[in-house]
Amino acid sequence: MQGSLLNSRTRAWRPLLFGVLLAGCAAGPDYRRPEPIATPAASMAYAEDGAWRQAAPADADDRTPWWQRYGDTVLDALVTQASDANQTLLQAQARFREAEALARGQGSQLWPDLGIEAQAARARTRTSAGSQLGESREVSLQASWEPDLWGRIRRSLEAANAEARASQADLAAARLGVQAAVVQTYIQLRLGDSLHELYARSIDGYQRSLAIAEARLRVGVATQADVALARTTLAAAQAQAVDVDLTRSQAAHALAVLLGKPPADFLLAPASLALQLQATPAALPSELLERRPDIAAAEQRVMAANAQIGVARAAWFPSLRLTASRGESVVGSWAAAPGPVWAIGAALAETLLDGGARRALNAEARAAFDAAAASYRQTVLSGFQEVEDNLAALRELARARQYSEQALLAAQESEAVLLRQYQSGTTTYLAVIDAQALALGSERTALQLRARELAAGVALIKALGGAATE
Repeated sequence: MQGSLLNSRTRAWRPLLFGVLLAGCAAGPDYRRPEPIATPAASMAYAEDGAWRQAAPADADDRTPWWQRYGDTVLDALVTQASDANQTLLQAQARFREAEALARGQGSQLWPDLGIEAQAARARTRTSAGSQLGESREVSLQASWEPDLWGRIRRSLEAANAEARASQADLAAARLGVQAAVVQTYIQLRLGDSLHELYARSIDGYQRSLAIAEARLRVGVATQADVALARTTLAAAQAQAVDVDLTRSQAAHALAVLLGKPPADFLLAPASLALQLQATPAALPSELLERRPDIAAAEQRVMAANAQIGVARAAWFPSLRLTASRGESVVGSWAAAPGPVWAIGAALAETLLDGGARRALNAEARAAFDAAAASYRQTVLSGFQEVEDNLAALRELARARQYSEQALLAAQESEAVLLRQYQSGTTTYLAVIDAQALALGSERTALQLRARELAAGVALIKALGGAATE
């Protein structure tokens, strides 16, 4: 009798053992990274970077304090504030936590469900023999498990983990983007401060020129036209100074929002643009694929889409669910002895006809994978374009800045000479006005080119996925 009971229990557990043996199978293709279109080889240089050069940059991530290379403590503090309080960044952090929680929830399906159930009842029944009061109670421990025969759960978990890693890369990209935005906005703000100083000096000089013209008019050696020209030049410079101050105010407002503050609560004392130009970060094309968080996120989404193909393919196979319970039951008087109750079973389910739903699900998964792979390739191509654009910008802006500095020196010398000649009566005031306008424009251009070069350097660091502090 005992052997018969043992054989019956062994037969009951055979589906479970069979499920365990098949659990190593997984439907769908294993992931392989899509090949980017025309990716430069690891030994190649960028088109805009001239001859090939060996590069060995340190591993860079979104937390590397690359902005400290500019040597501005105010900027360092602003980037730190933005990293803690920027609302876009906080949103990305919340999405990453959400993706992690979803992945944990998906992983829980690999394990059995275990529960406990207790119930009690008291009922009176009437029969031909009379009235009878009956009582019952039952306590049971229940377990159920769906063996992952075809890898549906594991592929779902693989997709969820890939989405979580993609969200983590999105967070890194958001953090790097906020850091770059703070630095670039700070550059524009300090450019506004420097231009304000420039116009303040120019306006002061124009006021002195106007006083000279009025004095010469009083003694009869200048004309009313000279005075009118001086007043026109002064008023034009004052109008341009107002526009500079407006641009500076708007940069301060944008910086406040990046810091997670309303503009009314943010105040930054004026200071000249003193950031130092940095050397171009060295990186080979192949390293771009490893360092840019947006490329990493795009690849993780390809991996998730690939796993979803397996989930869709597993729908073609039957599902098995194993159940077991063990408990005690009492029928009749509450004083009666409890009786043991146990049960074990298996349920196998398969869809015979679904009107093409599974075929459509497989086609949808394949199309989603193709779209994710194309998005990955496009992200890679866009990354190379951003690097090339900023390398070209840095090269050309450096040349333009050199020319503008030469032009500024010549314009300042010309302005000083012509002003002395006008005071001595050997040239017209129109020549002085032209020289002053040229000097002001040259200095403004030099400042703007320097700010553009700094901004292009920041954009290049962002395009390379960050840069380690040397």
